[in-house]
Amino acid sequence: MGVAVTAAPDPVLAIDVHDLVKRFGARTVVDRVSLAVGAGRVCGFLGPNGSGKTTTLRMICGLLTPDGGGGTCLGHDLMREREEIKRQTGYMSQRFGLYDDLSIRENLEFIARVYALDRLRERVDGALERLGLATRQKQITGALSGGWKQRLALAACMLHEPRVLLLDEPTAGVDPKARRAFWDEIHAYAARGITVLVSTHYMDEAERCHEIAYIAYGELIARGTVADVIENCGLHAFVATGPRAGRLADSLRRPDITAAAFGTTLHVCSPERSAILDAIAPFRGDPDLDWQEAQPTLEDIFIHLMGMARDNSAEV
Repeated sequence: MGVAVTAAPDPVLAIDVHDLVKRFGARTVVDRVSLAVGAGRVCGFLGPNGSGKTTTLRMICGLLTPDGGGGTCLGHDLMREREEIKRQTGYMSQRFGLYDDLSIRENLEFIARVYALDRLRERVDGALERLGLATRQKQITGALSGGWKQRLALAACMLHEPRVLLLDEPTAGVDPKARRAFWDEIHAYAARGITVLVSTHYMDEAERCHEIAYIAYGELIARGTVADVIENCGLHAFVATGPRAGRLADSLRRPDITAAAFGTTLHVCSPERSAILDAIAPFRGDPDLDWQEAQPTLEDIFIHLMGMARDNSAEV
């Protein structure tokens, strides 16, 4: 099921896990997930809410113990060397976890003491400067906007100079300018050899990754570069452009056809090209509509994959 893509082998794997399983009660949240990410690579981790992304990230960084499978992070065994993995990885959770009643600087100093870091002042000064927080260091954290809070959270999880960075939807609710600055920083880390595994729901962010992995309801169903995934998706797409194109979406949807409006354009996708041609045939003579065959977008592909996936929550 889904897109089977084999990524080119990396000379050095920072993350190399196989057949990971995690259960909570009767529900299998992660079901035999395997993932390999090379050193200095940015891998986008995508999937619907409740698909197991957060649980997988927490197993990789040693916060959760797998119920099955195994592997390594930075060469350390997921089962036996979790404390060593924690010391060399940085994990940024979905939920902002620092203290709202402390200043930016006080939060960073607290984190540095938790890790018992040397050169505390030097490290904190460097983090403040690198992420543009130096002029705001005395501000109370609770008064910061979402974008500045995310910068602070990133600074906090980089203080101990990790070699692997795991980011769980780090830019949710952040404005486009702040998102771009955040991603520029991610690529700067990758250029220094730091491996980044980042979960996101934004397709433009996925396209900024060196490679992507798509998980749905606990199962990994697509893997590779964006170009690989698009090329091997098995989907066909047609795009209609015109002032009334978006109004056709409801009338074109079928169990095997997705249709979505984007302003004055309409994307129609299906694994069967003939099914699309049959569905759009009554509308192709409309002079106000321009129909063109096109490449499916990442969003088209992921909506299709979501529709194919088995919802494990419905089985419990």
